Order: sequence, then structure tokens, then C-alpha cells
Amino acid sequence: MIDWARRTWPRASRPLATVLLCGVVATGLQGCIEMAIGTAVMGTLAATDRRTLGAQTEDKAIAVKAETRIPQVVGDAGHVNTASFNRRVLLTGEVRDAKMKADVEREVAGIEAVKSVINELQVTGLSDYTSRANDALLTSKVKASFVDTKDLYANSIKVVTERNAVYLMGRVTNREANMATEVARGVSGVQKVVKVFEIIDDEELRQLSTSGK
Repeated sequence: MIDWARRTWPRASRPLATVLLCGVVATGLQGCIEMAIGTAVMGTLAATDRRTLGAQTEDKAIAVKAETRIPQVVGDAGHVNTASFNRRVLLTGEVRDAKMKADVEREVAGIEAVKSVINELQVTGLSDYTSRANDALLTSKVKASFVDTKDLYANSIKVVTERNAVYLMGRVTNREANMATEVARGVSGVQKVVKVFEIIDDEELRQLSTSGK
């Protein structure tokens, strides 16, 4: 995969082109595209993750604990995805009923270090493989569009897609939030964009940029 990307890179004039060279392959789709994005933007992004190292570590721990606990609540009657950013957890997916939706939220809220839970679970039937593969493709297309947008730092934004709805997380300014939202809305196939950002002001952004968090 690495040798292929190295031979292909000179022909790709923009980061988005590099991503699209992976093709639409359902099996291994997300890993392939993430590798292409990493190759294209390595060393070129001007901003780093705006969370502290402690927050990044806790987000990983929260995700692991959530993945362990949630199946005990939903069993085969639900499909739940979790995304933790700066200790704020986004829940997406499908559950059987309102009680299960509330139970999942309560379980995740009880995980150590979780500050808040954004519960976007839908009470509906489970999505199929085709739908989930399409969501993975949309996520990658939105990420690639962010990379391809001037003055928008892609690694400051986390993208989650569920049933063609795109959720955007991250620590961003109002200007960045609005820009990212408009870019995501312009991606073919995206039906809705939901902002789950943590808004910071320009002064805080300047401090983050100069202090390295």
C-alpha cells in the first residue's frame, strides 16, 4: 500500500485526489483512505490536536470503556457508535426503544472523566452493511475536503457520519465552525450536518498556537 501511494503521489496535485485514488472498496475502505490522507498531509498541516495530552489519553480510555460497556446494555438490539473529544461523548446509531437510548446515555455518562454526553441515537431499525460502508466513505470525503480547504485545519476536527448525517466535533472558533459546516454540506451525499463543536475564541486559539497547549 505504501509503495503504491509513493508511486501515485506525483500524479496527484491535491490531497483530495490522493484520497480518491484508493477507490470505493467496501472491504478495508476506512483503513485505506485514512492511510492515503495521512500520506498526503504528513508534515503539511499547520495546526496540531488542540486537546491537551491528558485529554487525548482520557478520550482513548473513554472510548475503550464505552465499547466494553455498551454491548452489555444493547446486546443485539442496538448499534451504537461512540466518539469522545475533549471528554465530551457523542452517541450515534440505532436502538430498539427510548428506554434503551436513555440506558446507553446513563451508562456512558457514568464513565470516569466524561464531562457530557450528546445523545444522537435514533429509535429505529439497525442499519445494514451497505449503509455503514457509505457512511465510512462520506466521512473520508468530508475529511479530504477539509484538507483541501485553505485556512481550515483538518486535524482540529473530528468527523462522524451516521445514516448520511455528518457530525462535527472539535475545539474551533466560530469562523472555523461555520467554514467546516459549509464545506461538509457541499460534499455529495451528505444530507445533514450537525455541529457538536466546542467553541473557543480567537485569543484562546492564539494561546494554543503559541504555547503548544
